[in-house]
Amino acid sequence: MIYLVDASVYVFRAYYALPAEMVDRDGNPSNAVFGFARMLCDLIERAQPHYIAIGFDHSLTGCFRSRIYPAYKANRAPAPPGLPLQFERCFEFAQLLGLAAIGSPDYEADDILGTLAWRMRSGGIRATFLTRDKDFAQLVREGDVLWDYGSRDPQSYADVARRFGVAPERFADYLALTGDAVDNIRGVPGIGPKTAAILMSAFASLDELYDSLERIESLPLRNAAIVRSRLIEYREAAFLARRLTAIACDMPLAIGADGLRRRAPDSAGLERFFDAQGFGPLLRRQVEKLPGLAPAA
Repeated sequence: MIYLVDASVYVFRAYYALPAEMVDRDGNPSNAVFGFARMLCDLIERAQPHYIAIGFDHSLTGCFRSRIYPAYKANRAPAPPGLPLQFERCFEFAQLLGLAAIGSPDYEADDILGTLAWRMRSGGIRATFLTRDKDFAQLVREGDVLWDYGSRDPQSYADVARRFGVAPERFADYLALTGDAVDNIRGVPGIGPKTAAILMSAFASLDELYDSLERIESLPLRNAAIVRSRLIEYREAAFLARRLTAIACDMPLAIGADGLRRRAPDSAGLERFFDAQGFGPLLRRQVEKLPGLAPAA
């Protein structure tokens, strides 16, 4: 099993959960760094992973999706002051802890972790995705786990399918129909989650749906003729949305399985890091007590 952590979720969660008065020796906020560090240490204590990677969003404005659709995530407010620096410190901490921390100017954390999952899957290693981002549902396959660590119990492939009413393999197409307000993706107006779930349970893909629009009126849909009309009218929007909702699992990454193994922490580097962040003995003791490296599994 490889544990794949969506860093943004847990950095933001720590930022809003811990006191803003926590600062480093230079007076910069350090609450998100502390909370994220505790989360990673807790995960290692609990799961004792052999393979683990942390995916970071280095750039949203430069992401390939923004070049396809400039309005992508344009509805999001800028990061709070001081948080970008804390993301850098979280990246540094993960590396010092002996974990593969990866970011890209062209791809998002979803793409990084999706690519790693697909590569490891080819070697028979399943994935646990640690995130609360529903987009990751499309990556789950039999034997994988979707886990919002600290908030929701781990979910299997079957759990994910029941939760959303659609098979994970079709989830990107489902989002292309419903749109995704969080990412400012429009989708097909008038098609909500229930209708999209019915459509993507009846058709294997968005392509098959559009190749067989005449079948729609035989489905258990209210106003099926209107749904078909909307699909025809917004065909271009639907396929654009699919380009945005689909996680890229083939991005170029110069890292193999060996680089994803958990390594021994850099003790000297961590001591300097803790001093610079103004952290006391709690986190230091937790790092010292982390379990040894597990055998490959």
